[in-house]
Amino acid sequence: MSAPVDLRTQVGVCPTERAVLAATGPDSETFLQGQLSQDMVALAPGRSAWSLILQPQGRIDAFVRVTRRTAERFVLDTDGSLEQVVARLRRFMLRTDVTLEPLDWKCLAVRGPGAAEVQAAGEIVAPVPTGGIDVLGPAPEVSPAVPRVPPEVLEAHRISAGFPRMGVDIDDRTIPAEAEVVPWTVSFTKGCFTGQELVARMDSRGSSAPRYLRRLALDGRREVAAGDPVADTDGAEIGAVTSAAYDAVADATVALGYLKRSVTVPAEVVVAGAPARATAVPRAQPPT
Repeated sequence: MSAPVDLRTQVGVCPTERAVLAATGPDSETFLQGQLSQDMVALAPGRSAWSLILQPQGRIDAFVRVTRRTAERFVLDTDGSLEQVVARLRRFMLRTDVTLEPLDWKCLAVRGPGAAEVQAAGEIVAPVPTGGIDVLGPAPEVSPAVPRVPPEVLEAHRISAGFPRMGVDIDDRTIPAEAEVVPWTVSFTKGCFTGQELVARMDSRGSSAPRYLRRLALDGRREVAAGDPVADTDGAEIGAVTSAAYDAVADATVALGYLKRSVTVPAEVVVAGAPARATAVPRAQPPT
């Protein structure tokens, strides 16, 4: 049996699920500018940005990547529910000349050092804030020289990188500051958009969220699942796990979960009855 690919030191590729939606029409830029947290006017053709679609109260309805294809065509992709994205956008499409069209596209996730230099072909080749690229299209391709990795390796890498997943680490009760995504999903200079008030108020006042997404690590293979409690060393419950995976290379179980803001990290904690270490999620950078 060959050794598993270590995405910390090697590049690898894995098919992954992304739901894809095209928004097309003469009003597409104006409409999306008012609904997404990123600046659509400033997004040049061929460029991508990660963004949020918020409820009027500021909670997250969708966590998406948006790519401008032309002046009047944008493509949104998400690992959450496409039906939820479409339903949310349609609620605000009043007298708006925009057509929403689900696309039957596939996605190849390329991760590891040098991922951006990998030979790839697709309708969209877009960077990921925590490193790597996604290649999207009806039949995306990546150089056959790049090793294929199984989904569990990609999932362990995602969790170790602190990259939240819609419908798993983010749901419609999550506010942006909790998920640690504001610096690379929100424009504070673009003007008004739905749900802006809460995000802008917390940023301008330096307000703390009631909880924060944290990275959790346990030695060896452990049975950890979403919903498992996280406690301090005195046994008091301080949060819960949202996702977990086994990292075979490190022989460690890695997880993400929300901990109370009173917890100062790094910290020794207990996850599902086993000792663990909680740390801040790595600070992602806006894709370039």
